[in-house]
Amino acid sequence: MSKRQITRAQHTFRELLKELRLAKEITQIQLADRLGLPQSYVSKYETGERRLDFVETVLVCDALGVSVDEFARVFSNKLAKAGREKRG
Repeated sequence: MSKRQITRAQHTFRELLKELRLAKEITQIQLADRLGLPQSYVSKYETGERRLDFVETVLVCDALGVSVDEFARVFSNKLAKAGREKRG
């Protein structure tokens, strides 16, 4: 996997988490409260300053009321679509 593919995947991952939060009409502060963490935690992973590991991703999904299975499915679809758009 090329660095470009990894970067695209990371961007898609962050954007999906943010889209899900906004679709649920949850602020960064509200999500952080649900996680028991400061608002800066949410801001940092949404902007790419911080990466989430798998366990953290599961906890964020739970706090958003989204199953990890659904998140993974949507992420895979968005990533595939982004790859197709890049090629052409």
